[in-house]
Amino acid sequence: MDFNFKKLASDASGFINRAVQFTEEKLGKAEKTELDAHFENLLQRADKTEEHTKRLLGSMEGYLQPNPTVRMEEFFYEKLELRKEGGRMNNLEYLGQAMTEAGNEFGAGTPYGGALLKVAHTEYKLGNAERDFINSCASNTLLPIRRFLEGDMRTIQRERKVLMNKRLDLDACKSRLRKAKSLESQTNQQAKGGGGSGGGMTAEQAEADLRVAQAEFDKQAEITKLLLEGIQTAHNNQLKCLRDFVEAQMTFYAQSHQHMADLQRELSGTLSTGIGLVHNDAAAGVRSVTDGIKAATVFDAADSGTKQARVLFNYDAVNPQEISVSKDDVLIIYRLPGLDPDFVMAEKGGNRGRVPLSYLEII
Repeated sequence: MDFNFKKLASDASGFINRAVQFTEEKLGKAEKTELDAHFENLLQRADKTEEHTKRLLGSMEGYLQPNPTVRMEEFFYEKLELRKEGGRMNNLEYLGQAMTEAGNEFGAGTPYGGALLKVAHTEYKLGNAERDFINSCASNTLLPIRRFLEGDMRTIQRERKVLMNKRLDLDACKSRLRKAKSLESQTNQQAKGGGGSGGGMTAEQAEADLRVAQAEFDKQAEITKLLLEGIQTAHNNQLKCLRDFVEAQMTFYAQSHQHMADLQRELSGTLSTGIGLVHNDAAAGVRSVTDGIKAATVFDAADSGTKQARVLFNYDAVNPQEISVSKDDVLIIYRLPGLDPDFVMAEKGGNRGRVPLSYLEII
């Protein structure tokens, strides 16, 4: 292997000169070339962008995968470009599995066993929705942000380091020029007085080195400035990532709400059946349990008149055909031909829509 000792010596000399220049600047013994205010603002914004983007990325990763061990495992698999055999179940799917096993053990024909199986089926749906949500956020939000930090931001920091070295070289050249001029002035005075001439770098050589250093510094400053101004483009890209995250989160919560609303309606029939069995077999003290739902069943499907009902629980509409009601609201309710028997039409404050019958008490 051939070594360029001249280049190696030059690099070592440049490193030493920069170290000396940096030390003298810190001690206040050397002047420092200052950047303009706009450039300094760009540097500060870049630092703040990197700081907050790292915090944002870490917080999102923690939210999407709260388990740090699993998060680290997935990170290594991603870096090694490996794929695990089979997919890891999430907590909702583990819950669904436990409920399925219990429901099968108690029997699907029993009220409790049947309810367990229904809830388990919904938990599996929620688990799938959560997985879709996490995958969407990982590809549309986390990946672009991570690429920005590992790509653009790393390039900016590398060019900033080069700029700092160029600035130290420039200030070192300025210092050598001052020393050369001072030495040349002393030499001229000694020559007039009959003294000898001094050695070292001439002012002309120092000025030539300064011009080269200034040109390199200006060129590197322009490169760094262009990269720093590109931070605004990164902010725009991350704004899109943020919108994608909000949309994915909104879709996930809407799906979850729909699944739970459907489950609640399914369980209302199961609970009524279970309570009816207890009512038939238990003593008079247990009969009070059915009294709370008796009023809700008075309004049967054959009744076409209007009645007043009080809302027992808050209910949020899950589609445009329904209306949202709050606990203790008083509604006017009635049946419509072909309407789901578990629902009634309700009017409240000029608004009209479907409401589950199980949420109401006829008054």
